[in-house]
Amino acid sequence: MAGLGRLAPGLCRALLRPGGPREAAAEGRRGVRALRRSPVRVLPPRKERGAAGEKQPSPKKHPPPPPPPAVERSSAGPGLWYEKAAPGDRRLGKVLTITKSKKFRDHHGKVLLEGHRLIKDALEAGAVPHTLFFSTMGHLKELPEAKLKQASLVKVKFEDIKSWSDLVTPQGLIGIFSKPDHTKMSYPAAQLTSSLPLLLICDNIRDPGNLGTILRSAAGAGCEKVLLTEGCVDPWEPKVLRAGMGAHFRLPIVANLDWESVPSNLPAGIQVCVADNKDPRGADGAGSAPGSLKAPVKSKPKAAPEHEDEEGEEGVCIPELPAQYYYESWTQTPVAVVIGGETHGLSPDALHLAASTGGKRLVIPVVPGVDSLNSAIAAAIVLFEGKRQLLQRHKQEDERQKFPVVG
Repeated sequence: MAGLGRLAPGLCRALLRPGGPREAAAEGRRGVRALRRSPVRVLPPRKERGAAGEKQPSPKKHPPPPPPPAVERSSAGPGLWYEKAAPGDRRLGKVLTITKSKKFRDHHGKVLLEGHRLIKDALEAGAVPHTLFFSTMGHLKELPEAKLKQASLVKVKFEDIKSWSDLVTPQGLIGIFSKPDHTKMSYPAAQLTSSLPLLLICDNIRDPGNLGTILRSAAGAGCEKVLLTEGCVDPWEPKVLRAGMGAHFRLPIVANLDWESVPSNLPAGIQVCVADNKDPRGADGAGSAPGSLKAPVKSKPKAAPEHEDEEGEEGVCIPELPAQYYYESWTQTPVAVVIGGETHGLSPDALHLAASTGGKRLVIPVVPGVDSLNSAIAAAIVLFEGKRQLLQRHKQEDERQKFPVVG
């Protein structure tokens, strides 16, 4: 009714104009359309509105996400627990990826060890384990239980270890250890009792397989210590560890030394000799007896280095060293041997150190026309010859003490 009241004045004016009925009808239709566009909102009484507001349901809240599943832990012995990796666990791949990086090893002080023999030697020598990934309980039973309590034990599928292992036939056991400190290690008693006053200095050994084999030979020969100068491959690189076969945990290895700090890591009164494959008899090698080496002989590096500003610059004075065959007497107490890399040979710094200690150049003769020996083979030949000479000298000294010469 209120709407019709508002339409009445316009309707009356339309009826009074000429042709009014038709205009009145049109005016009425426009009013009806206006009513349709703005409908009247009918509000219920105040009490009913309050009750309706109370009954209105609150918006639905989504339930919180379920908590991650609890880690499955099992007992591996008295006080020894291990965690079972869930499907899709990426920790193994992530850890192995970063520990294979030298930058990570140097920054975080972590190394990767794989295989039962290597991990057992590390634990027995006092290396600190952080995490051990294993595929069967049998691997843990073969390791010292007291040492395992220091580590987090994670059981994973053998397929996961195989996919990340560098070995052709993985054993299913991988460990992450703190980088060992040679001053805090407990080396095997058998190694210590068989140790000789024989040291090894590696000069620019850059092939991982060669360095690992050299370390293994040094442990087998009873070397007291091994020094690695700058330019050598990282001894904790996985390939070096595999080739070393546990030698890293049988004798002290001091790595990344500059030549200025090498003498401070050597005992007083030591003589430093250098091993050389180059026979000074000449290219033909004919007509010379073993004792016909001339001394002194000027020693030169075998090849030019990559960067002139590092070593081998023009005008560098190369000292002359007396040369002799490796099987002739050259050992005294104590003695060190320098082994050079196959690419660059002996550095001028090595020759200067040998000259300053009255050292010699030990020549390994080869058939003319044959290339120089592999550095690992040359090291084994010289080190075991040095062992033979030292043991023979000790035996002679013992005999002189038992049967003194009466003058």
